[in-house]
Amino acid sequence: MTSIPAKNLTSQSNSSSGSAPAPLQVVFIIYPDIVLLDLAGPLQVFAGARHEGGGGPLAYQTAIASVAGGRIQTDTVVSIDTEPMQSWLKRDIHTLVVVGGNGANAVMEDRKFTHDIARLAARAQRICSVCSGALILAAAGLLDGRRAATHWQDCSDLAQGFPKVRVEPDPIYIKDGPIWTSAGVSAGTDMALAMVAEDLGPEAALDLAQGLVTYMVRPGGQSQFSPALKRQKLDRSGRFQALHDWIGENLGHDLRTVRLAEVAMMSSRSFHRLYRTTMGMTPAKAVEAIRMEAARNLLETTDKRVKTVARQCGFKDEERMRRAFMRRLNVTPSDYRQRFRMSERTVRSY
Repeated sequence: MTSIPAKNLTSQSNSSSGSAPAPLQVVFIIYPDIVLLDLAGPLQVFAGARHEGGGGPLAYQTAIASVAGGRIQTDTVVSIDTEPMQSWLKRDIHTLVVVGGNGANAVMEDRKFTHDIARLAARAQRICSVCSGALILAAAGLLDGRRAATHWQDCSDLAQGFPKVRVEPDPIYIKDGPIWTSAGVSAGTDMALAMVAEDLGPEAALDLAQGLVTYMVRPGGQSQFSPALKRQKLDRSGRFQALHDWIGENLGHDLRTVRLAEVAMMSSRSFHRLYRTTMGMTPAKAVEAIRMEAARNLLETTDKRVKTVARQCGFKDEERMRRAFMRRLNVTPSDYRQRFRMSERTVRSY
């Protein structure tokens, strides 16, 4: 494992007289064909973060660097002006961010590039990647022996190419010591907000999220996979979309297969066969998954008692919900709430 210096992650005052803290330096590393949103999301978070509840001085100073500097083409019509990476090899960096994109597979094979990434990391207090940027960190030896996340499409490449990395395919981001890794696009924004919370406190991150019209500050253990999106991908024709919507609106009612078949206007046998073929699960398993989705949302965003959540989501009693959580998530509802509960202020704000 490449050695990472253990440094204080908080900003230092300009002087002992109580003047505003010096902005923390964040350096983004890009290369041709990055995903623009992998850069833009975290960049906007760090560029907008301020001290004193959003009314104070800027908390971060940002820079964007590439191998030789100059304009770098993204995966869109937008190109980005950059500084040479060389100019940062002898300067202190608070947070180093390696962005993801289709070009990651090419630059991770460039030994000079990955060597310089390792040198920059040695200057940084915190190192992170967005999406396939994890492949570059791994190629630089920075992820050996560490837990790491990346976009689900890149998980197999990361695991097979770098067996010393402990790849976790589900979380939106992971913090392992001073190294953070995240899935793609919106997960990079979530990770950046979590870093702001670490540096400036949760209130600053929540203010910033609200200003960016971000739905919530998601904890890193949240899954990359939206259950609703997964259902839509399986049911590409939309044959069961109305049924799924109806289930979500009637969780406390009779949702046995016979009743679902009536709503779908099919015979029970035909409905069961077609649903299983289309969705890859029985209707009963689908109902439980939708109830779980609703229960997780209530546990994260409300103060309702676990017993009340169980009844509202159609589990009938707390024990049945507990068994479902243990079976699907290997965690009890109470432990899930403790891990993923949004702050009281977040619940009020969103």
